[in-house]
Amino acid sequence: MTVSRETMEAPLGPDDVGRQLGLDSECLDRLIAYAELLVKWQARINLVGPGTIPDLWRRHILDSAQLFPYLPDGPVLDLGSGAGFPGLVLAILRGGKDAVPVHLAESDGRKGAFLREAIRVTGASAVVHTARIESLTAFPVGAITARALAPLGDLLKMAEKFLQPSVHCLFLKGRSGDEELTQAAKDWMMTIERISSLTDPSGVILHLSEVHRGRDER
Repeated sequence: MTVSRETMEAPLGPDDVGRQLGLDSECLDRLIAYAELLVKWQARINLVGPGTIPDLWRRHILDSAQLFPYLPDGPVLDLGSGAGFPGLVLAILRGGKDAVPVHLAESDGRKGAFLREAIRVTGASAVVHTARIESLTAFPVGAITARALAPLGDLLKMAEKFLQPSVHCLFLKGRSGDEELTQAAKDWMMTIERISSLTDPSGVILHLSEVHRGRDER
């Protein structure tokens, strides 16, 4: 999947996002079903900021989907999934129930119920863990993702038990990304790739690999 850059100003709809992502009709239909379910549940529980609903496809779905080209093989662990961003979007893009799974860690029981219903409706290969991230028993993953959850240093601490040398971290960050990197470098070593956000002119994807504790004393 190749993601193209288009204007970030006007709200986008499913056809716009489907074209940018190069999606087939089946995958786009699953994303539409997910978006419709989210809007329905939003009336009962606060899944996303109400002001973002009119631009749901850009602010949340495209924002999450831009991580997809950078995912390595293997299961994904999504930290603090909330309404499913970015983890459930990535699971939908991976395909149906036979695809490599995405693990959605979300401690809020009501959001966990929404995620399970969204998985049922979309047929995505995903597993919901309704628990705090720190309480999970480690299992093998190829990538760890997160969006709008915590500062980078805190994210790495949460994910520490999953951080094998081969694991890639893909974190969506705003204008504070460089400052968070500076702070995290006091305790962590990593290989860093900064990727400009497709949806936020001040945003960045932090693609981290070979993450481990310790400082380079050279």
